[in-house]
Amino acid sequence: MKRWFAAGFGTAIVSRSLLRKALIFKFRRDVRALNSGNYRPLLNSYHHHAVLRFAEGDHRWAGVHAGRDQIETFLQEFVDAGLQGAVTEAYFGGPLWRMSLLARFDDRARGPDGAVIYQNRTVLLVRTKWGRIVEQEDYYEDTARIGDFDRRLREIEAGRACGTVAERRTSGLTATGNYQHSCLPRTMSNWPDWSTPLESRA
Repeated sequence: MKRWFAAGFGTAIVSRSLLRKALIFKFRRDVRALNSGNYRPLLNSYHHHAVLRFAEGDHRWAGVHAGRDQIETFLQEFVDAGLQGAVTEAYFGGPLWRMSLLARFDDRARGPDGAVIYQNRTVLLVRTKWGRIVEQEDYYEDTARIGDFDRRLREIEAGRACGTVAERRTSGLTATGNYQHSCLPRTMSNWPDWSTPLESRA
C-alpha cells in the first residue's frame, strides 16, 4: 500500500513539474509570437469567459476586459502600438486543475526614429483552469508611463494621418505650454497661432 501511495505521489510531482515547464514554454513562445505581430496563440490561451484587469488611467488599455472578444481587442492594440515584451521570471503554484502563475513581464516600444519612447516592468498574476487562463491582473511599476505613452502614440498617429509624423520639438513645450503641431486641417487655418505668447495676441 505504501509503495502504491509513494508511486502515485511521485507521479503527481513529476506531472506537476512537466506541466509547469510546458506552460512556461508555451507562455514564452506565445509572447515571442505576440512580438512578431501574431497575438492568436496567446489569445487561444484564454478561456472564452476570461477576465483581464489592466491598470486604470487615461489610455486605450485601461480597465476590465471581459471575454475573449474584448481581450482580442486589447491584444490587437498591444501589437498596433509596436510594444515588445519578454517574460524574465515565472513561478507556478496550486493544483494542476487550478494553477496560478506569477510572472515578471518587461515591455518597451520605439518611435518612428527608432528611439525608445516607452519602457516598463510588470508583474502578471494569472489564474488558470486546466491550462486555460480564466483571470489575469497586471501590476505595473509605473502606471503614469502608460498614459504618457498613449499620448505619444496619438501624436504619431495624428502625424501619419496628415502625411507626416508629428515629432516633439527638441525645445519641448511652447511658450503657451502646448505641443507644436506638424500639420493642421484646412478648417483650422484661421485659428490663432498657439506658439505666440498670449499677451501678444489681440
